[in-house]
Amino acid sequence: QVQLVESGGGLIQYGGSLRLSCTASGHSFNMYHMAWFRQAPGKEREFVAAVDWTFANTHYSDSVTGRFAISRDNAKNSVYLQMNRLRTEDTAIYYCAATTLWGTPELTFTTNYRYWGQGTQVTVSS
Repeated sequence: QVQLVESGGGLIQYGGSLRLSCTASGHSFNMYHMAWFRQAPGKEREFVAAVDWTFANTHYSDSVTGRFAISRDNAKNSVYLQMNRLRTEDTAIYYCAATTLWGTPELTFTTNYRYWGQGTQVTVSS
């Protein structure tokens, strides 16, 4: 069992930066590939970024490529999402999730993730 807790969300102005954190408790965090998803009001949850357990490979959605960066620190059981040049369309609840599958498009499917956090709200004002 893995418990995930996100933090770092908040209200930020257009063009600003924010760093989200997700800390895991339970067993074998470094066995899992980790990802961030987001869900805006009235929309489906969508894939944002993923990092494999070695941190050797990452994958991003087209909408955040070049603006967001995912990283992890296995010693701290944590995964991070650095978000730069934020836009109003980035407003959403952001969730971290854990999976044992690696590959595309599998990484982008919510059904392939075994564990989820409760989410943290990010609001970008214009």
